[in-house]
Amino acid sequence: MFKKTTLYLSAALLTLPLVVNADEATVVTVTDLRPLLAELPQHCSPLPASLTVNAQQLLQAFYAQRAGQPAWQRSEQLQQLREQLALLADDGLDPSEYALPSLVAEGFSEQCDCGDLLTSHSYLQALLHVRRGRLLQQRLEPLWSAPEQTPADSQLATLSLALLHLQTPAAAFASARPTTAQYQRLRSAYAQQRLRMLDEWPTLPSAALLKPGGNDARLPALRTRLIAQGYLAARTDAPGTAFDEATQQALEHFQREHGLNPDGILGPATLTELNISAPMRREQLRANLERLRWLAEPMGDAEVLINVAAAELQVIRHHQLLWRSRTQVGRADRQTPLLASRIERLTLNPTWTVPPTILREDKLPAIRDDISYLARHQMSVLDRAGNLLDPYTVDWQRPGAIQLRQAAGSHNPLGRLAVRFDNPFAVYLHDTPSQQLFSKAPRAFSSGCVRVEAVDTLLTWLLTADELADVQTRIASGKTQQYRLQHPAPLLIAYWTAEATLDGDLRFYPDIYQRDARLIEALAQPAP
Repeated sequence: MFKKTTLYLSAALLTLPLVVNADEATVVTVTDLRPLLAELPQHCSPLPASLTVNAQQLLQAFYAQRAGQPAWQRSEQLQQLREQLALLADDGLDPSEYALPSLVAEGFSEQCDCGDLLTSHSYLQALLHVRRGRLLQQRLEPLWSAPEQTPADSQLATLSLALLHLQTPAAAFASARPTTAQYQRLRSAYAQQRLRMLDEWPTLPSAALLKPGGNDARLPALRTRLIAQGYLAARTDAPGTAFDEATQQALEHFQREHGLNPDGILGPATLTELNISAPMRREQLRANLERLRWLAEPMGDAEVLINVAAAELQVIRHHQLLWRSRTQVGRADRQTPLLASRIERLTLNPTWTVPPTILREDKLPAIRDDISYLARHQMSVLDRAGNLLDPYTVDWQRPGAIQLRQAAGSHNPLGRLAVRFDNPFAVYLHDTPSQQLFSKAPRAFSSGCVRVEAVDTLLTWLLTADELADVQTRIASGKTQQYRLQHPAPLLIAYWTAEATLDGDLRFYPDIYQRDARLIEALAQPAP
């Protein structure tokens, strides 16, 4: 890894412009820090734990572009860096992880060569983490990218802007920080939240389902919980254990802001969200800031954006939200994968080839129980080569390498349309006959693919007017056809459980895949 990274950065450096400022180039100096950089442990101990092999590669590349000249020669420049490092707290990062060496922090007059090198390390690490994330996404929540969607090299991009804006660190951090609306709004909301005293609220015990109009001993505690966050006004004549209308409306408000079905019913999903503590909610915001740093580049390019946790699809053009719709996503045991790709073609009136997992876990037990299941659901049996088989000649206890294919039509789970894109998971977006499930929340019902509500409206955003008319005619024919888009649309399927609205209000979504705790724990550990 060391040699590979060295060669890669060295080759990439040949393509970087030399970005020493004109004013700086007039400074005559005989100082060359590169020999010292090669022997850091001997001369500049103790070194921070964050100065890993990769971090040293980046530092060497930084000084190579400066011909070894010191980087921190002005007190104003250094002061601006200190201010920017302190502001990392608003990004959910810990400024102490990027602390400047003591000789630098004590004043410009005591600047030394080791101090210059270690200050540059803090500067580069902070920029890298703001731009790319403090942790590696692929180790925690991997996102597959199609070849044309592969993100730029983070270290090289960080190096370029670090050199370009060296004299004005504020500009460097502004360039590194994600510009997506999701990140900017959540950062602003978190900046306010982290300065507030944490609320406290009681934990509600599990019990039978509580519906409006009922009675329950938990009602006083439920009211206290809702009052703590301003969903319910405090009152002196609280109606005991009766589920009154004011409490119901407050609970519905809470449900809407937490990705739940706003039915006013206190059930298991609502109880789980009510019982998440205030400290955990704050950590959840930090975790989602990290996710949005990971996703900044593909999110900035995406025209179709799906948040799996929210089970929602958005169409975005030129950073403007044009349309949003509900979706149904994969269950916890058959999760929708995270990916960046491009929507390139449609399948009109699709047949459905049953995926292997569904065949094994769902269809085979049903067929073994009653072979007429195949005829009722208009399913054909095929061998590996695609040849039709007589289902009565198949040993359904050991069927071998068979396929099941369901004919197009009203029974088909793909409905009238499948939206295709390159990916190794055999997933796609599609219509569905299960329209009633869109009114539920959370909406984790599928086997990995994404069902889209009002998929006809999605077509109006993906196609030109002429394309749309052609596709609608082809769908009406009832024939199964493939259709290639004239203008492929960048797609991102991602996962985040908290966001802020335009007004700064926070919205949370159920952590349907139980990923928040692991990410929060990883963020609490020393940076790798």
